[in-house]
Amino acid sequence: MQNLKRKIASYHKLTEQELNFALQFYEKIELKKGEFLLTEGNWVNKFYYLDQGCICFYSLKDGIKKVMEFHTEDSFFTDLYAYLEEAPSNCYLKAIEPCTVYAVSKKNVEKSFDYSHQLERSGRLSMQEAFLKIYRRISHFNNLSNEERYLKLLKKRPDLFQRVPQYLIASYLGLTPVGLSKIRKRLSLS
Repeated sequence: MQNLKRKIASYHKLTEQELNFALQFYEKIELKKGEFLLTEGNWVNKFYYLDQGCICFYSLKDGIKKVMEFHTEDSFFTDLYAYLEEAPSNCYLKAIEPCTVYAVSKKNVEKSFDYSHQLERSGRLSMQEAFLKIYRRISHFNNLSNEERYLKLLKKRPDLFQRVPQYLIASYLGLTPVGLSKIRKRLSLS
């Protein structure tokens, strides 16, 4: 819980009392590799913090898995659209490795916001960070070539290549596994 406490405090200056008030609402969830945190059709009323592990955020379209993000340590996440719209999700959150997650309900987030303007600001900044992550991903996906997307991921998040199966990385990059292999081979020859 220390990492969560530090993360919340990183957004805005908070008193120990404010931090403790917010932290009381978080529930610890341990996930085994392959377990789901969220499945399609579930109502999204929780915001999550990933303390340890890696979670794949994906959707299924015509039976094909489309990876949208890999959440790793020290990040807040959820299906942001479904959370804000108070709607059922059309996505999945699945543990790629054993994970320790802290969850807070939307109702309790609101209690924290009512308790302290500083907590409200921290919450807004954490959601803003989650939104910007999604926006950057879409922007890069639309404006970079396949090879550029691969190189950018390799530079920014090299650990994913050790933690995540290649077929999921290929999906995340908008490639087939064969396409990813061709890019890797071409780059290794240059």
